Amino acid sequence: MARFRPGACAVPDPDRSDPEIIDFSPRPARTRRPIAIAIAAAAAIGVTAAVVFVVIKPGATAASRANPGLARLIAQVTHVPVRTSDAAGDGADRVIAKPAPVAGPPLTAHGKPEVLYVATEYCPYCATQSWAMIVALSRFGTFTGLRAIRSGVFNSALIPAVTDQTFPPLDTWTFYGSGYTSRYLAFVPVETRSNVLVSRHANPLEKNSYTALQRLTPAQQAIFAKYDNLRAVPFTDFGNRYALTGSSFDPGVLEHETWSQIAAELRNPHGIRGRSILGAVNYLTAAICQLTHDQPATACTPAVRSLLPGS
Repeated sequence: MARFRPGACAVPDPDRSDPEIIDFSPRPARTRRPIAIAIAAAAAIGVTAAVVFVVIKPGATAASRANPGLARLIAQVTHVPVRTSDAAGDGADRVIAKPAPVAGPPLTAHGKPEVLYVATEYCPYCATQSWAMIVALSRFGTFTGLRAIRSGVFNSALIPAVTDQTFPPLDTWTFYGSGYTSRYLAFVPVETRSNVLVSRHANPLEKNSYTALQRLTPAQQAIFAKYDNLRAVPFTDFGNRYALTGSSFDPGVLEHETWSQIAAELRNPHGIRGRSILGAVNYLTAAICQLTHDQPATACTPAVRSLLPGS
């Protein structure tokens, strides 16, 4: 299982109510650099770049009604046809980290198998994974309160053994303040830090500080320490049957793409972005299907089940 080096994974307490800033304006075209496979820290250097167009407070359940553009975008991301993602298969060479079997007592919540997801809003690797998580989980339940954000600026050239990995802010999502209902499973996201930079360290090799959002419970901390000894994010535990540390695909895939452009690529399973995201979706779905005993059948297709044979 591919692992990224540890980033700013401290998980202090406060429940913050600061507004998040999202921008649905188009971006100017930029020259792309070659995409390099990222095996790097989930750490960010710099400030979050965002232009103020729409402000949505965390937990605002009426956000989509207040912003029809956001509502359409969420509908597009949460209703990707299964046949489309099936066409992406295993993502070919685009999927660089996959769920790996783990051994532990069943992880459950409210009598259902639990998917625990630990992330930070500023992390570019979390930014990529959130797209795949939303598409996959939408096949087993329904989200409310999803919000669009941007990750922070990331420069891994400052990290030993990693060079030429610079990521601008990526258009993505946060699970902070969201809800999820499903008859099959419980989804428990923990966003430990925001994308709001509160202090910059004078030494670029030291961690910058981002606003704290949520704290892991002692039980969650134990799981995190057991299966992710590097304390890197994103981290996903699938009912203590599978675990995944790091992003399933290279954040460079999403560089300079808007939310709408990325969402449109979810209908193109043969393009680089579509194949990357949907290949990751298929592996995430396969791990979840292990928890739900291949229910619903509409999500747990033969193409998906073949990716992670039952352990």
